[in-house]
Amino acid sequence: MTSDTQTHYESAAEALPIGTPRHHVVIFGVLLAFLIVAPLVLYPVFLMKVLCFALFASALNLLLGFGGLLSFGHAAFFGSASYVSAHAAKVWGLTPELAILAGTAAAAVLGLVIGALAIRRQGIYFAMVTLAFAQMVFFFALQAPFTGGEDGIQAVPRGHLFGLLNLASDMTLYFVVVAIVFGGLLAIYRIIHSPFGQVLKAIRDNEPRAVSLGYKVNRYKLAVFVMSATLAGLAGATKALVFQLASLTDVYWTMSGEVVLMTLIGGMGTIFGPLVGATVIVAMQNYFAGLGAWVTILQGIIFVVSVLLFREGIVGVVARWIKKPL
Repeated sequence: MTSDTQTHYESAAEALPIGTPRHHVVIFGVLLAFLIVAPLVLYPVFLMKVLCFALFASALNLLLGFGGLLSFGHAAFFGSASYVSAHAAKVWGLTPELAILAGTAAAAVLGLVIGALAIRRQGIYFAMVTLAFAQMVFFFALQAPFTGGEDGIQAVPRGHLFGLLNLASDMTLYFVVVAIVFGGLLAIYRIIHSPFGQVLKAIRDNEPRAVSLGYKVNRYKLAVFVMSATLAGLAGATKALVFQLASLTDVYWTMSGEVVLMTLIGGMGTIFGPLVGATVIVAMQNYFAGLGAWVTILQGIIFVVSVLLFREGIVGVVARWIKKPL
């Protein structure tokens, strides 16, 4: 690293706020308290679905909102981790923690391979490359013998976490999912507010300027791509155990579209926006399921209204009103 680059890296570190903003601590505290009492009034499986997709959307937001890279193929990491986790638990007989780690590791490796090729392009070309790779993963999942084809991998055993906690109980599994997702969100928060995150934002805002300062832009892009893919894989692997199922829906292109929708509606480039966006979309799918295909139309209407009236997303608008970053 050159002395000039080192100087600017140190400047980025010095620009970080000292300590975590108080309102962020309060929000995380309120969120944790809500998650603890939520299963007393809401269906735990519904809450676990919201949490898994909240982590998935937050992983995409790390790449899109803070890295400036739009991926139309994140379902590849979510779905591949789901399949590997389900196969590891059902066929290999791994414990749930090892099955989740296996799925997450598979997503990380896939993210490294796809990311190394995708970052060679920018803008819409980058998005199209990620979509192309995601479709390749979809067709592999459709044809590979171990994935079960159109039937998927069903009846995935939840097992015992660390040989102690019986995850067959929805309530027990719920608190495990809370711990996994909350840990993932804190990891994303730390990444965003680290010197690495500050450089990432600089690349997003003005890439030529970052290059002129001596930063290895492609290395940062690849790093954040792999991080995002890994966290998306963590969400997918966890979801496979929650629903005891890995299916083609997890790797289909519409899944990539849904998570982009969650991120934009909640607020791209915000900390808590993806959580709100995931809650809105999953709640619509759950409570309006009786409408059938009309749910998709309703989602489209909400998306158009959000883009036209709330371009910063729900949380982005609230942040502008209170004049504090969320």
